Amino acid sequence: MKTKPLTTLPAWKALTRHSQTIKRRHLRELFAQDKRRGERFTAEGAGLFLDYSKNRISAETVRLLRQLAKETDLRNKVAAMFRGEKINVTENRAVLHVALRAPRNAVIRVDGKNVVREVHAVLNKMASFANRVRSGKWKGHTGRRIRNVINIGIGGSDLGPVMAYEALRHYSDRSLTFRFISNVDGADFVEATRDLDPAETLFIISSKTFTTLETMTNAHSARAWLLRAFRGDAKAVARHFVAVSTNAEKVAEFGIDRANMFGFWDWVGGRYSMNSAIGLSTMIAIGPAHFRALLAGAHEMDEHFRTAPLEKNLPALLGLLTVWNTNFLGAETVAVLPYENYLKRFPAYLQQLTMESNGKHVTRDGQPVNYATGPIFWGEPGTNGQHSFYQLIHQGTRLIPCDFIAFAHPLTPLGRHHDLLLANVFAQAEALAFGKTVTEVKAEGVPAALVPHKVFSGNRPSNIILADKLTPTALGKLVALYEHSVFVQGAVWNIDSFDQWGVELGKVLAQRIVPELESRSAPKLKHDSSTNHLIYRYRSMKRKR
Repeated sequence: MKTKPLTTLPAWKALTRHSQTIKRRHLRELFAQDKRRGERFTAEGAGLFLDYSKNRISAETVRLLRQLAKETDLRNKVAAMFRGEKINVTENRAVLHVALRAPRNAVIRVDGKNVVREVHAVLNKMASFANRVRSGKWKGHTGRRIRNVINIGIGGSDLGPVMAYEALRHYSDRSLTFRFISNVDGADFVEATRDLDPAETLFIISSKTFTTLETMTNAHSARAWLLRAFRGDAKAVARHFVAVSTNAEKVAEFGIDRANMFGFWDWVGGRYSMNSAIGLSTMIAIGPAHFRALLAGAHEMDEHFRTAPLEKNLPALLGLLTVWNTNFLGAETVAVLPYENYLKRFPAYLQQLTMESNGKHVTRDGQPVNYATGPIFWGEPGTNGQHSFYQLIHQGTRLIPCDFIAFAHPLTPLGRHHDLLLANVFAQAEALAFGKTVTEVKAEGVPAALVPHKVFSGNRPSNIILADKLTPTALGKLVALYEHSVFVQGAVWNIDSFDQWGVELGKVLAQRIVPELESRSAPKLKHDSSTNHLIYRYRSMKRKR
């Protein structure tokens, strides 16, 4: 059934008119008119605090955004996801990353089956295996304990695990070395393995189908690397490889014991899979107890999202503010700026989560959209970014909303470091909002010729997300916060946030080009003139090596 076009909804039209008024107002003015604005435009839930007062909004903006959520049926769409309905319409699949962190006694059904039981069966199997590796009971082919764990995957099978490992490294077993291989560029594999002993190395191959080109290319290189060390003894594979997959036949063909295959389900999208068996390397690193704390944190945010009213609902507020900034103020990107060095891979993780989900050009019923979707997410940890791209955020010509993420307590206390770090968080948000006027610059005695260069326009939006400490629980909450924010955006834009057909075409064309590059005889090419010429040029350069 076709839905009413988004731009024809009363709330959308009202927001369009309202945005013309807001565009003429400055945050300096909005704060001056409401001395309690910094308290009013805040929300707290599941242990996270959100200050969104420095967005270019008024109470009327928030009211209209809530109305837009109602007119786009957000609440019912949320309920449908939690019920296990097949809301991924182009693949006819349920979307149940929330089931991955549901408590053992929960009931969530897909096709009449309670999937929570299966989730906990896999979690228990993961925990048993992780404990064996961590304790040294799992031995390699020569009887030596495993000291190196390498996760081989790509996309969500890599970005989630590597982000979680880096974020929770403070809690990891430091007697174990963890590496992550994703790129089909051979340098990724070579650099990850060059200083490791095959007799002490375990590979986790993460591919649902066990056919993913990049992952399996790296997996076969890992197998060859291992067998060279063991003089071709194929029995070694079963002691040094495990699989996260659903293709038991391919796993066994590779030489992995099916007992060491950890499954997951088609209702788990790759970019939403870090809480599934895809997180096996994370569990080995931090231990089953901390991994379950990660799940508990995500579940707490799930429940907050499912039950909290819109005006207090953190994911709903973040998602609606993204819609506001994107569609009504013309912002094209969002900068995610964690002031916590352990979260250095969090922006990269969010890039896939957000842009693969909402980078869509048609609605759920296949109609072209006539409004912007899917802003570009990017970022780096503070304070590093302050000395590189913050110049553009403060004085450039583009509007770039920012999400600052900070924690009240450091994991590694060191003198004044944390106070200096947090001072920078608050100062950057303040500077973005209020800037520095010509009058203020002149009052400092700045030479007239330099005055324009030292003026900051301000009126640049930001959020501050504040938590107590970066624990496994807190990370779970942050991940779920952004997952559900993405859901809110997709629900409003009426797009399918859970398919990713845009990644397919390039992969199909690459499979066609590979034999053309490797053929000993000159291939008959049928591409465009540019691609044909590049293939010929590459083949010529190869011959000259």
